[in-house]
Amino acid sequence: MRGIFARASLLALGLSIAAADPLQAQTTTVYSFLRNDVDARSAALAGSVVSLTDDPSLLFYNPASLATLDLSRGSAGFFKHLLDINSGYAVYGQSIGDLGHAGMGIVYTNYGSFDQTDDLGNTIGTFTASDLALSLGYGGTLDENLYWGAAAKFIFSSIAGYHSTGLAGDLGLLYLIPGSKITLGASVRNMGTQLSTYAGLHEPLPVDLTVGGSIVPRGIPLLLNINLHRLNESADTFGDRFRAFTIGGEFTLSRVFVLRVGFDNQARKDLQTGPSAGLAGFSAGVGITVSATRVDYALSSYGAIGSLHRISVSSSF
Repeated sequence: MRGIFARASLLALGLSIAAADPLQAQTTTVYSFLRNDVDARSAALAGSVVSLTDDPSLLFYNPASLATLDLSRGSAGFFKHLLDINSGYAVYGQSIGDLGHAGMGIVYTNYGSFDQTDDLGNTIGTFTASDLALSLGYGGTLDENLYWGAAAKFIFSSIAGYHSTGLAGDLGLLYLIPGSKITLGASVRNMGTQLSTYAGLHEPLPVDLTVGGSIVPRGIPLLLNINLHRLNESADTFGDRFRAFTIGGEFTLSRVFVLRVGFDNQARKDLQTGPSAGLAGFSAGVGITVSATRVDYALSSYGAIGSLHRISVSSSF
């Protein structure tokens, strides 16, 4: 009987997550929460951040960016999802002298409570579900203006008393083109395997090969980012392989205030629920810096389904 209860519980959880996050519902991989944007700045830029620098939160996107930290920096934030799903993160990075830079971070998601039913549909209690990933990263210098990084992550997932653990790694490169305001980046994330499974069935992790670039156009206080995601995944046509692209723009209006906008093409297509997708796939946010502390806010549109809010606080030490 317990197996029946577990299957019913897992079905309820799957339906709830699918309603809350259609992007995760599209994948057949395990630990799909690893695809979610983590901090408010990255979310406002639609995840178009693989070539950014000097931000500890980039550990989750491209560990090579750790090598560009000017000071020891930390960041933490909260993510209010649809329904009663909540998420958060904390990350810290610093120099370790001539050895390079190191960072560590944690990401968690709590999916709230669900009704547990028997095979007749009678409610017999409640259960919870949650995900967590702990990352340890290192960034170093390969050559002048060329950086590399690697991160290892331990993953823990729990559903209705059942657990799964996994181990994964990220690799990244970052190149600052000399004499220009152009940066190129590439990363491959979530390469690994499950150490233990929910029910004896091993599932693949959401591996993501991303490449991109950033540029500051002459005479414009804008940091423009373009990324291509999921390049490792198969596609029906050559053009479809580049369908998962994101664009992000960060406008520096003053030393205190920045404005951010972003667009996720894959999200817009996946979130279309009718003849019009509305604002699905678009995001926006602001950043306010006072002394050594920055507060970021992001709003990500899911079209007719709703919107997501994130807030982050980062500081140097």
